[in-house]
Amino acid sequence: MTLHKEGTATILITLVSTALVYMILRYFLPEQNLIHAAWLVVSAVLLLIVLQFFRKPKRLIERNEKYILAPADGKVVVIEDTVEDEYFKGPRKQISIFMSPVNVHINFNPISGLVKYFRYHPGKYLVAWHPKSSTENERSTIVVEHKNGVEILFRQVAGALARRLVWYVEEGKPVTQGNEFGFIKFGSRIDVYLPLETKVLCQIDDKTVGGKTVIAEF
Repeated sequence: MTLHKEGTATILITLVSTALVYMILRYFLPEQNLIHAAWLVVSAVLLLIVLQFFRKPKRLIERNEKYILAPADGKVVVIEDTVEDEYFKGPRKQISIFMSPVNVHINFNPISGLVKYFRYHPGKYLVAWHPKSSTENERSTIVVEHKNGVEILFRQVAGALARRLVWYVEEGKPVTQGNEFGFIKFGSRIDVYLPLETKVLCQIDDKTVGGKTVIAEF
């Protein structure tokens, strides 16, 4: 287990700010040892919380061209037929995975292929389970074409806590199944849009492991 590079700034800010508060307490309340000790405990808890947000577990990825892997750790909250309006502009099967604050926040490519489309959209910060979060929240949309010609779309959606999306993909460049494609700070959700005939292998409330759990197959 290591720490993800996206956590560097946040961890440093946490360390500096908690240390600064401690020095202020020592200066203005030099005799209040109980308060000093209490703040050290609070600081340690805050640091542990931040560290767990940015943990990066080691995972052995088993790639398979037939499978569509979960793009994130979390819980399956949506499996339904819907209309995708941004790219496909037509009916698709949607699978959504909710990432809680205690989940790993790294995002993984569900398939290998070529990035055909990428867009970032600023937006609102509705709670991730809000019906309009997929179309009104801050989000990024990525479409990857599999070598069999099938395109799938996956979308990072920011939530009430997650206010920064990070991505490592570029339109026109290849991606590899199971490799990192992005990071969502402090949790949110990822929507995956598949052809209607895709065989879904997960169920509502299933727990997923990003880059490991098979959610569907071609």
